Amino acid sequence: MRFLTRRASEQQPPAAPQRRRPFPTFAVAAGLGAATLIAGGGGTYWLWHDGALAQTGRTIVARVWTAGSRQGLALENVEVVGRQRQSAASILAALGVRRGMPMLEIDLAAARARLQALPWIRSADVERQLPDTLFIRLIEREPFAFWQRNGALSLIDRDGTVIPTDTLAQYAPRIVLVGDDAAAQAAPLIDMLATEPALARRVNAAVLYGSDRWTLRFDTGVAVALPETAAPAAWHRLAGLEMQDHLLERSIATIDLRLPDRMIVRLAPAESGKRSAARAGAKDKSS
Repeated sequence: MRFLTRRASEQQPPAAPQRRRPFPTFAVAAGLGAATLIAGGGGTYWLWHDGALAQTGRTIVARVWTAGSRQGLALENVEVVGRQRQSAASILAALGVRRGMPMLEIDLAAARARLQALPWIRSADVERQLPDTLFIRLIEREPFAFWQRNGALSLIDRDGTVIPTDTLAQYAPRIVLVGDDAAAQAAPLIDMLATEPALARRVNAAVLYGSDRWTLRFDTGVAVALPETAAPAAWHRLAGLEMQDHLLERSIATIDLRLPDRMIVRLAPAESGKRSAARAGAKDKSS
C-alpha cells in the first residue's frame, strides 16, 4: 500500500488515465433486489422476529464487499494532503486500514474521528476515490504560545488546545502565558499585541489575573499592568510612551496603566534606594 503525502498548498496533479474494471453492478443490483424482496414480502414479521432479516442483511453486505474486491474495489493507496508534523505511521494506525481491504468496508466517519483525536490534527476529511484510493485532507494545529500552569509548561494552538510534545525548545521563542484560564484568552491578547508589532516583540510573558486582566513582562524586566477594560487603548498608550520616552530602558520595576487618566510608576529597587539615600542626605544638610 502506498502512502502519499502532499502539502495543502500543492495542486493535486491530474490523475493518470487508468483502466478501471467495471463496477459490479450485477452483484449490487442482486443484493439490493434481495433486500427489497425481503423487506416487502409477506413474511417480514417472521424474519425479523427470529433474527433472520438481520442475518440476511449482513450476508448481502458481505457479498457486495466481496464482489467489489474481486472487481478491483480494494484499497491500494492512501493519499494525504496537509501533513507536516503528525507522523505517517500514526495516521495509518488511526485509519485502521490495510492493503487489499474492500473500499466499501472502510468506515469513513470512524476513521475521521480517530484522526481528529491525534495530537497535531485539528480537522480531517476522509473520502473514497474509487477504485482503490483513500484520500485524506488534514488541517494541523499551529504552535501559538506557551502556557504555564502549576509550574508546567505546555505548547498550545490558537484555540488554547494543548499540543503534546516533548521538544518545546524547537518552538521557542514564544510568549509564555501564565494562569489557569490564560490559554482560553490567548488569541484576543496576542491579536491585541500584534497591533503594535515593535513593542509586542519585547513581551516575554503575560500573567492573567481574574478573568480578563493581564500584566505584561518585557525583556528588560519591566512589568506593565493593563486594565481589565479598555486594554487596547492602554496598549497603544504604552507604545506611544515607549517611542517618546523609552520607558522600558529606564530603571523601572512596574508601570500601572489601570487608571485611564494617569500612569503609576514604581522604580526598580536599586534606583529606589539611591533616591531614598539622596533624600536623606538632603534632609541632613538642611537640619
